[in-house]
Amino acid sequence: MKDGAPTIDADGSGLRVAVVAASWHEQVMDGLLDGARRGLADAGVTDVEVVRVPGTFELSVACAALAGRFDALVALGVVIRGGTPHFDYVCHAATSGITEVSVRTATPIGFGVLTCDDEQQALDRAGLPGSAEDKGHEAASAAVATVVALRAVPSTPAATT
Repeated sequence: MKDGAPTIDADGSGLRVAVVAASWHEQVMDGLLDGARRGLADAGVTDVEVVRVPGTFELSVACAALAGRFDALVALGVVIRGGTPHFDYVCHAATSGITEVSVRTATPIGFGVLTCDDEQQALDRAGLPGSAEDKGHEAASAAVATVVALRAVPSTPAATT
């Protein structure tokens, strides 16, 4: 666990969660996906659907299509910096698109998109044996904890006039 990271422990029993995962960078994505599955299992979530999309850019549209059907989503992807502006465009599109879907639909989305300068940074965050971090697990845990936190907030009675 990274210094400063919170300990997230929430009971997600009975929740329906979809994990939307990109396909590029197979080794990294396999680690992220395994970590997300572990995180959901640790939280007691048993109703999990995995949807694979081609790349990180496609995460937003998949999340938009699934948001109303699940209690929470987990978006997993990796973008590795190259020699063109492609990195900046994809990172911005994924971040703003996933955020927009979450806010518009009030569906918590665990953000597990790695934005790395090189492949080694991605491997170090993928939750693989020897990795320093497990961002798939963290994203899944955050999504479940957010659902639980929001459900604990009492609803406001309708105003009377």
